Amino acid sequence: EITSLLSLCGGQFSGEQEIRVNSPFWILNIPSEEMARGLMKRTVCAKSIFELWGHGRSAGELYASLKNYPTDKMLPYLQSDSTYKVHIHTFNKTLTQAQKIKKIDALEFLPFKGKVNLKNPEHIFWILEDYGMNPNDVPEEPIHLYFGRWIADGQRELIESYSVKKRHFIGNTSMDACLSFIMANHGRVKPNDIVYDPFVGTGGLLISSAHFGAYVCGTDIDYNTIHGLGKASRKNQKWRGPDENIRANLRQYGLEKYYLDALVADSSRPIWRKGMLFDAIITDPPYGIREAPRRMGSQKETVKSVERSTENHFFVSSSYHLSDIFFDLLKFGAEYLVMGGRLVYWLPIYRPEYTEEIIPRHPCLKLISNCEQMLSSHTSRRLITMEKVKEFKDQDKDSYLLDGQYMPYRGHNSFREKYFSGVTKRIAKEEKDNQK
Repeated sequence: EITSLLSLCGGQFSGEQEIRVNSPFWILNIPSEEMARGLMKRTVCAKSIFELWGHGRSAGELYASLKNYPTDKMLPYLQSDSTYKVHIHTFNKTLTQAQKIKKIDALEFLPFKGKVNLKNPEHIFWILEDYGMNPNDVPEEPIHLYFGRWIADGQRELIESYSVKKRHFIGNTSMDACLSFIMANHGRVKPNDIVYDPFVGTGGLLISSAHFGAYVCGTDIDYNTIHGLGKASRKNQKWRGPDENIRANLRQYGLEKYYLDALVADSSRPIWRKGMLFDAIITDPPYGIREAPRRMGSQKETVKSVERSTENHFFVSSSYHLSDIFFDLLKFGAEYLVMGGRLVYWLPIYRPEYTEEIIPRHPCLKLISNCEQMLSSHTSRRLITMEKVKEFKDQDKDSYLLDGQYMPYRGHNSFREKYFSGVTKRIAKEEKDNQK
């Protein structure tokens, strides 16, 4: 997320140190404070950003580092007519007030000339202490210390204010608000973009993009979901209300002006005019756990089922294999994304069989990132971000069939069976353990 947002702000990612996976603190080289603020106006992963004045693996190293920090960079924030306060944050340990005061007093060698104001200071300084990740083995002294000037907080309050629990219209697969914003950030969504979701459902992914000023639209094969009809997904509610729909969700957050439309359509069938239409495609395809993957069939095909929808809408649905879903999605992205536009989607994985070779590829799309979210001990889903780097030609239409990328992923057409076989085994094991 940080890498994508830095490139959106016009910067490049370069870490002063390697990312320490077992630490919540991360040192970045960012060219300007303005860029740092722009980054924090978007991120839901990062909590706060600071101008780093010093750091070390012990208090002595921290103090030595602070003494080496250029005085001319400190002085604008330490003037006699200014106010300030020092805040202490410890990760994986709680300090007493007396311990905190002792640590603050130890910084008296810094040339503070202003007055302390705990309620409304002009400048806030933070001591950050890292006590590791193991709550059962907390060291006496921190393994790393940082001191810096607070610049800005991230947007973590969006997770609560856009919570699905408070949303007007939800379904069985409505995307968690935090993940939805992360996906919009991976897609580098910006004001006046056009963002499309081919498996729109209840429109959860449209909301985060609209929040960032993009115009949003989507399609879904389910007539009832698009029109907000049928059985409700909420507990203690039998049927959906008259104003439960995607437009109402955007209206709830004051984002209705960014809503273009949602269409009943099959994502595997072309409905759009030729040409590059979308700045980002952000979606969560169905992978057969809570919702069955479906596409339009015909009477000539082997018919799985004929479903009757409200108001006498009929469609014949046939099976839609996972491999076909994802390669259709890549082909669509390659054809309809603008150059530099991004495709962001979730890919379900059976972990014992996972290798990076099974990530679907397309010659027009470059893989930007591949992040894992665990679902169970044996399944996960990968958040895949791809960027359009080459214009789509007719010869690229079925190129995935030629380069060997199609076959490795076909084994995941049985993801549903593998997922539920693992659930069955776990339940059987729990029952066996309980009998002991």
